[in-house]
Amino acid sequence: MTRAWDDEVDAAGLLCPLPVLRARKRLLAMQPGQVLRVVATDPAAVIDLPHFCSQSGDVLLSSEQEGTARVFLIRKGSA
Repeated sequence: MTRAWDDEVDAAGLLCPLPVLRARKRLLAMQPGQVLRVVATDPAAVIDLPHFCSQSGDVLLSSEQEGTARVFLIRKGSA
């Protein structure tokens, strides 16, 4: 079975703004079109990561609850 993402950031246990900062850093190193999986437990991540994507030109593909964590899939934009 193939993964639906190319790279992953485990931000579980980290508080704002660290999940966004770690995702941003990893996305900068990725190629356009690649997908980043972000695992976060910070309740603010449901607001912060979608806002980050809208500002950065990246695309939030999904946001789902998995146990105590929220899992985001973000596609790297062309910018």
